[in-house]
Amino acid sequence: MDARSELGDFLKSRRAALRPEDVGITPHPTRRRVSGLRREELAVLAGVSITHYTRLEQSRATNASDGVLEAIARTLRLSDDETAHLKDLARPAAASSRPTPPRVAHAGASARQLLAAMSDVPALVLNRHNDVLAWNRMGHALLAGHLAPESPDTPATRPNLTRMLFLDEQYRELFTNWNEEAQLGVASLRLVAGRYHHDRALAELVGQLALNSAEFASCWARHPVRTCTSGVKHLRHPLVGAMDLSFENLVIPGASGQRLIAYTAEPDSPSDAALRLLGSVTAPVAQDPTAVRR
Repeated sequence: MDARSELGDFLKSRRAALRPEDVGITPHPTRRRVSGLRREELAVLAGVSITHYTRLEQSRATNASDGVLEAIARTLRLSDDETAHLKDLARPAAASSRPTPPRVAHAGASARQLLAAMSDVPALVLNRHNDVLAWNRMGHALLAGHLAPESPDTPATRPNLTRMLFLDEQYRELFTNWNEEAQLGVASLRLVAGRYHHDRALAELVGQLALNSAEFASCWARHPVRTCTSGVKHLRHPLVGAMDLSFENLVIPGASGQRLIAYTAEPDSPSDAALRLLGSVTAPVAQDPTAVRR
């Protein structure tokens, strides 16, 4: 993924989305060919030279200052996530200096021990690509009971939640508001791609999804950018029905971008009852120690 070309595409997409009326410009009814802001209009509003902004959008500028980028971000009304993404794309050398994890990552022993201790809470460990490195019994039952429990242990069979969101019908059906979930999945992947544009595995994931899912390709082309550390997932589980579960992303220090995600339900709510039911129907069958083998 070329950060320079991504920068131009990102700026064009945000400029096209901002109408002249939004920033106090009254467009001439017969002289305007585009609905969004022109380059020169954006440059004037941001207090940046037209030449400098044009070079930036054409991926020919390499020395944009914080002040210039923040002025452009304010004019384009970018969110905090989008502003951070803009800086990552405008300064690919700085973004490339971030540490790169081992090619094949694994969840550490302490993280696996923590997952096992969270016996009543669905939880899993992901890397920055959204590969599932480990999950506990409830995490597996909640999100991917149709897959083998040991699938995260081997890179060849390791589930990837973003890939599953677009290419795995059973996982896709789990979300009652799939369109919103898909938008968020692409937006968070965009943010990571801007920070680690030399990550070959990430580029391969994006390429695979773009080739195999027209929905992903369309959404990716719109350049959504957003991070999501907590929120609520609205699910429709095939075994226990509807559930609204809160989730938290917890970064694992020193684990090269790995994070633990845990899902909980409001106490004594229908979702709490459904989650406890899921735990009971998927629990291992206890062996009777007095049983006589035949």
